Amino acid sequence: MLKGLTKSLMVATLLAGAPLAAMAQDYTLRATANSNENDEDYDGLVVFKNYVENASNGAIAVELFIGTQLCANGAECLQGVSDGTIDIYISTSGGAAGIFPYVQVLDLPYLMSDDRIAEEVLSGDFVRTMRDMALEDSGNTIRLMTIGNTGGWRSFANTERRVTQPSDLAGLKMRTIQADLAIELTQALGASATPIAWPELFTSLQTGVVEGTANGITDIMGMKFPDAGLQYLTLDGHSYMGALWWMNNEKFLSMPEDLRRVVVDGFAALQQATFASPKRKSIQAYEDFVAGGGDIYVPSPAEKAMFQEAAAPVYEWFQSSVTKGPEIFAAFTAAVDEAKAKVDAERAADLN
Repeated sequence: MLKGLTKSLMVATLLAGAPLAAMAQDYTLRATANSNENDEDYDGLVVFKNYVENASNGAIAVELFIGTQLCANGAECLQGVSDGTIDIYISTSGGAAGIFPYVQVLDLPYLMSDDRIAEEVLSGDFVRTMRDMALEDSGNTIRLMTIGNTGGWRSFANTERRVTQPSDLAGLKMRTIQADLAIELTQALGASATPIAWPELFTSLQTGVVEGTANGITDIMGMKFPDAGLQYLTLDGHSYMGALWWMNNEKFLSMPEDLRRVVVDGFAALQQATFASPKRKSIQAYEDFVAGGGDIYVPSPAEKAMFQEAAAPVYEWFQSSVTKGPEIFAAFTAAVDEAKAKVDAERAADLN
């Protein structure tokens, strides 16, 4: 009798009282990426889904929508995040620039030198600074959760000739995204900027509408651009291909603190997955590019300095022309300096 009564009281407590343990699927997160299952974004989402669902004991379910099922472009998807029809979305800086123009700071060339510096910067307070700016500008509806990677480092590639210094880009019709910074950079280096939508780039290269582009090797090979004539790749690595992961702020704050912690830790796991994924995938991608007749050139330090000098006017343009440009530029360059000092100290310690 006592055993049955005790069991009944336990069930009543669980159903009526405070959530001693989260009930199954108390929250469902709808996450979308305008990519495909071969992309780093998908890798990150799979890690996020697995972590969050397990760590929440099933209280959070994550539904993945890969492609354009929920929305087709940055502006549309971010509007969905703002109004709550989409809970999580990943954008490039170019994809979010129409709403948050200062995120283009991630595309400023030659400021971060390698993966260790970039990953240190994007794991620190700089992201929180950008989060606060985005929350303010979206009326507290769009929350930046983390910044990962979506394709390694952006470098110049073309169909015409080997590029070893900025003068080699002169006159080339280079595809850019529809973002002011990309256009300014292309023009500063002497090329002709031609905004082309991503799905149209293969045909545009094939027909000569454009003669080059700035992408990472995994994107180049994933989209089969060598089949369209892209044969010359210069590994100048002018910008780290940041992936901005956004979440509906109201949905995030509606969760109890323990589940918010699960989500935050899930994004940390996602970030690490997207940092790692391009490193692995690029190995085979480079091999395939060369095997198909592609020419890869690595600029010397002196040549890299020439590219950086030619691109310098873009820094002034950004600070004078982009909303909140000076504020975010100062935060970003300070974060880069701090990261460089930390990584250099760690390297020095490990060499002894």
